[in-house]
Amino acid sequence: MIKIGNIEIADFPILLAPMEDVTDPPFRYVCKMFGADVMYTEFISSEGLIRDADKSVKKLDFDEFERPIGIQIFGHDINSMIKAAQYAERAKPDIIDINYGCPVKKVVAKGAGSGILNDIPKMVKMTEAVVKAVETPVTIKTRLGYDDDHRDIVDIAERVQDVGIKAITIHGRTRTQRPRIPADWTLIGEVKNNPRMHIPVFGN
Repeated sequence: MIKIGNIEIADFPILLAPMEDVTDPPFRYVCKMFGADVMYTEFISSEGLIRDADKSVKKLDFDEFERPIGIQIFGHDINSMIKAAQYAERAKPDIIDINYGCPVKKVVAKGAGSGILNDIPKMVKMTEAVVKAVETPVTIKTRLGYDDDHRDIVDIAERVQDVGIKAITIHGRTRTQRPRIPADWTLIGEVKNNPRMHIPVFGN
């Protein structure tokens, strides 16, 4: 069995990736019925959540049937991310996931999603702050790096593990690579086989 904090899941689990406007409750229900092991909500803006925006707060809703389930948040401001994680924790998810992978321009331009891959020290600092702010296991989803000149995922994985995350999901492209570019699984393998790593490593 694989453990994410105290959560036990199958040795080769299927995780439902968080997808904006896709992984809503009806879609998650269908995926659960067909055998997905871990659910994730759509990603939720930290700023929207701490301001009680209806769209953001509604995304916290889930059914007990969906467990184990993670609530994914994103943002660029560390204090807002702390507050959003604490807000999300009140919904009692099994996991709080931080989105460091979204490549959408308007998200990246603010330094959120995969935009934070341009500032690894801030990424580590934000991760540590969220881990310390909640009791729920914290995981992250990220990419190989910002671009081909900065494929820093092996170092990143070690550093975020050291500040307390319980699992990492890695998308096999950089932020600047388009979906038509085949995913590169070799660096995900390097993270997985790194003797320094002791948390679950998932490929996306």
